[in-house]
Amino acid sequence: MKIAIAHDYLVQMGGAERVVEVFHQMFPNAPIYTTMFKSNGLLDELRDADIRASWMQKMPGGQNHFKEMLPLYPFAIKDFDFSEFDIVLSSSSAFMKSIQVPKETFHLCYCHTPMRFAWDYDTYMERQSKSSVMKRLLKIYIDRLKHWDQKTSVNVNQFIANSSVVKKRIRNYYQRDADIIFPPINTSRFHSTTSIENYYLVVSRLVSYKRIDLAVEAFNRNGLPLYIVGEGPDMVRLKQMAKGNVRFLGRLDDKAVTKMMAECRALIFPGEEDFGITPLEANAAGRPVVAYQAGGALDTIVPLVNGVFFKRQEVDDLLGAIDEVESHAWDVGKIMNHANKFDEKAFMDTFKVYMGTAYQQFREGQ
Repeated sequence: MKIAIAHDYLVQMGGAERVVEVFHQMFPNAPIYTTMFKSNGLLDELRDADIRASWMQKMPGGQNHFKEMLPLYPFAIKDFDFSEFDIVLSSSSAFMKSIQVPKETFHLCYCHTPMRFAWDYDTYMERQSKSSVMKRLLKIYIDRLKHWDQKTSVNVNQFIANSSVVKKRIRNYYQRDADIIFPPINTSRFHSTTSIENYYLVVSRLVSYKRIDLAVEAFNRNGLPLYIVGEGPDMVRLKQMAKGNVRFLGRLDDKAVTKMMAECRALIFPGEEDFGITPLEANAAGRPVVAYQAGGALDTIVPLVNGVFFKRQEVDDLLGAIDEVESHAWDVGKIMNHANKFDEKAFMDTFKVYMGTAYQQFREGQ
């Protein structure tokens, strides 16, 4: 049985790309189709993969300005030829779910979310530093893109959602059902320590919708040390608003992040994510999480077991949750046991069984 993997783009390394990394471990001979990739920014486990990029890969500066190339993606994915494969496994939060495969090929889509920048455009653009004219022009294009996204959802034979909230979005936007398989966590990468340092931690791409500004504002007020790991277009704005107790460390390697997670007082997770792997990684290191009560965190945070929630994205609510995490006696063993439920091996076993059953049902229905 020949399998291909398809992913939107490999130009930034986040939770979705770590899922692709696990797919590659599961199916090492499967080529990975993508619109473009950064060879010097790939996760180590993907460096030996057979990566097949679209013509967008040859565009000068494309990997650094991939968001500005929004209108090109629907055209780039049309050129992929999947005729030699029995199964195409797409990993998509944007365009790859819309690929066309032969009718005898089974298209299984692991959906991180229907494209948020289209379906939740106003929230996504709220803090973007673009002119009002540009935002209006983008809105016209986005309305067309949403129609295209709905129309091409029929190209998927079976959806898998990565969280309960994504399952609901797939139902609302595509009128399709989806089963849920939570993303994998490499829990073996993390360890706990008794040497807890006096800092809180954010690990995130610095983009506006992740609401790192809320964490900065809260720690500006309480004066506690906050370390922010990550890069992104929102860094300049965040640095301008931050006081001296908030430190920006940029992008760090996995070893450094692992150490910081084990030693932090807690991880701050202020945005609404489709799932959110980072909180479970902190849990795998034995540390609790302060999370906004929405999105994928509803599937992963058990109050006073592995973290606490705050209900509104407001500074006072976040400060109250930080006080709560400080006053609670955390059981490191229970926190780590909770994270182990999402371990990579459990994901692989569940996913292989699911894919085999779904493919058999597809073949029988032809």
